[in-house]
Amino acid sequence: MAVNLYASKAHSDESKWVCIYPVYLNKKRTTTEGRRVKQDLAIENPTSQEIFDILSHAGLKCRVEKNKMHPLDPNRDMNLQGRVRVQLKNDDGKPVDAKFPNRLSLIKYACEMIPKLKTRQGGAAQSQPAASGGKKKKR
Repeated sequence: MAVNLYASKAHSDESKWVCIYPVYLNKKRTTTEGRRVKQDLAIENPTSQEIFDILSHAGLKCRVEKNKMHPLDPNRDMNLQGRVRVQLKNDDGKPVDAKFPNRLSLIKYACEMIPKLKTRQGGAAQSQPAASGGKKKKR
């Protein structure tokens, strides 16, 4: 009787989750430098934390690994390092969410949603001029 050794390994094991690096979405990188989406869809300098925020808000199980970096990324800036591990498939091999059947769908979703984050829309930058405007009135 043959025993299937791979059946015991579940996809819920985090080492089997897919990895998404910020360089996959970075508009400033070429495809040879690791970008995985078209230039018009890509965004400038995404961070692993932004990718994590978007995908966890979408209801996916994910985790940030801050000290990891893409092998093709020459940038050693600590702010731009990191990767996100995402559970794409269940134990039975079916997608966790039907909206995300593959890794590219996750990347495109992140490219679409990251510009909508409050930190990207300049919410903090708009509140500072209002505060400084208030200080000028007091003088």
